[in-house]
Amino acid sequence: MPRVADHDQRRAQIARAFQRLLATEGFAGVSFSRVATEAGISVGLIQHYFAGKDALLHFAYEDATRRLGERVRVRVRDGEAARLPIAEVLLDSLVELLPLDDERDVEYRVRQGLQAQALHHAGLAEVARQAGGAILDYVTKVIQDGVERGEVEPGVDAVLAARTILATVQGLADQVALSGADAFSARDALRPVIAAVFTGHR
Repeated sequence: MPRVADHDQRRAQIARAFQRLLATEGFAGVSFSRVATEAGISVGLIQHYFAGKDALLHFAYEDATRRLGERVRVRVRDGEAARLPIAEVLLDSLVELLPLDDERDVEYRVRQGLQAQALHHAGLAEVARQAGGAILDYVTKVIQDGVERGEVEPGVDAVLAARTILATVQGLADQVALSGADAFSARDALRPVIAAVFTGHR
């Protein structure tokens, strides 16, 4: 009997192949046959795991989000171990959302693909809302922690400040995707936006 790990690995293999194609050709240009060729498996095997492209996009997005979350947790752990100011830890974490290398570029394109499909698909819209809510909650909590540690003024609206920071991150991600990772320093562009909230950190 196949182990659960085998099934998980196969689903991840299919998802990564889908992600690579989505990044280069867009959602409309990706078919199960193309994914099968990319993954080196049969179409029937893909259909065994995924009922359609929407289901595959759903899983591929969750896979990309999980990997992003793992990297963010590493950034937070390392920052806390180094006793960095909260603002620096937040900056390091949010840079992971920017398409600055091949892996993050694929993740960015998967997120954009989901957002586009979510406009016409209630199930995918819910996935997008949950993912967006999770990152908003994270940044909001970081700002609230900043208030407690004296890095953020007590009167700051944490949710509004978090939305402003995340809107900047999305805009920078779009610019990096269009202009290239070497066109400008996205990190330097994001730093003053975070500093405007974390006024107690200089």
